[in-house]
Amino acid sequence: MMIDPNGGRPIYIQIAEWIETEILNDNFKADDKVYSQYQLAEMFTINPATAAKGLNVLTDEHILYGKRGLGKFVTTEAKAIITDKRKNEKLKGLLTEVALEAKRLQVGEGELIEMLQQAITDVKGD
Repeated sequence: MMIDPNGGRPIYIQIAEWIETEILNDNFKADDKVYSQYQLAEMFTINPATAAKGLNVLTDEHILYGKRGLGKFVTTEAKAIITDKRKNEKLKGLLTEVALEAKRLQVGEGELIEMLQQAITDVKGD
């Protein structure tokens, strides 16, 4: 993943979302140490304070926990928290956008469901 400094979302949020995705992909498991703010800063060519802010967001959401002097680690409930958050925020938002666009284009419910089923089939083929 690349961080988009010109994107509409703050860089620290993009860092937090990247780490969340790494956790969902099992690249970090419960109690694994995640990258430090300095490692993230080097990886994405950003300010260490910005990287720290992304880590702190995840700590505030109980996705990461800190061990003094050792860094940030993945909580045991991290995957469930991320899954619930993304379902309730991101996925619902995307589906609302799709439904609104379908309405504007006068795409019927049946056709929209077929399109979604095809998209699911296409993704499974990867």
